[in-house]
Amino acid sequence: MSKVQVYIGPELARYGFGEGHPFGPDRMHAFWQETVHQGLDRQVSISTPFIASREEMQRFHTAEYVNRVIAQSQTGEGYLDYGDTPAFKGIYEAAATVVGTVLAAAEETIHGDHKRCFIPIAGLHHARRNMAAGFCAFNDAGILIEALRSEYDVQRIAYVDIDAHHGDGVFYAFESDAELFIVDMHEDGAHLYPGTGFAYETGKGAAVGTKLNLPMRPGANDNDFLRDWPKAETFIRSFAPEYIIFQCGADSIEGDPITHMAFTPHAHAHAAASLCNIADEFCQGRIIALGGGGYNRTNLAMAWNAVLKQMCD
Repeated sequence: MSKVQVYIGPELARYGFGEGHPFGPDRMHAFWQETVHQGLDRQVSISTPFIASREEMQRFHTAEYVNRVIAQSQTGEGYLDYGDTPAFKGIYEAAATVVGTVLAAAEETIHGDHKRCFIPIAGLHHARRNMAAGFCAFNDAGILIEALRSEYDVQRIAYVDIDAHHGDGVFYAFESDAELFIVDMHEDGAHLYPGTGFAYETGKGAAVGTKLNLPMRPGANDNDFLRDWPKAETFIRSFAPEYIIFQCGADSIEGDPITHMAFTPHAHAHAAASLCNIADEFCQGRIIALGGGGYNRTNLAMAWNAVLKQMCD
């Protein structure tokens, strides 16, 4: 039996903002085409997507905000935030499918046959509890964290994010949560949206010291990544997590159209191998990888498959 379950299907691909948009509906196909090219499709189990219930959405989001997404999903008009995340007809169902698929993956890692799961269209880490942000309608990672606590009594969770953009929607929602350990390696907020995630931000109150931001200079490359990754690994190991969520955004790869970093897929492979080892040591093997950002189709195909290959190995 394969070690890894991958979630693929047109319902998941629907989460996108039209042809020509950086976050277009062709991103999943670009990933899967490369998966097949590399033969990794024969090394994984494949599952179709699932859709989340309204109640599951409200584990993280306010009822008022969910109502707003439903209403704008019916008209397809306006923005769900201040101008980055346009509504389209069916955006509620598309975003709920991202969430439902991530929650199905969590169930699989806890009670199923696969301890490692990969969801390419997921990791929408900018959405706040009461609003969208940065192409993200619902925060599947935030909902996953709440579900792991309430449904499975998993408390000590490591959230690791190497997307070029700081995962602000996750970070600030759990900034005072002393049992969510965050490592976020991203382009310095002085140079890139959302302008947050500075090294001095380490958590609040009882959670001070449970968050590690690693802002990188524009143009940061694999050498910079490999220099800083041991800090991330040491930090995660020091807390002995029960579960790992890995947001492996590919917009930190050189050549992305909206960021300024210069990693190669080797960085993503290195992070994935490290996190899988930690998951095997501390988490009964349980790790979920979420595709996150990435707007150069070749880059995301190569980076996500570099992650997937390490999860299979």
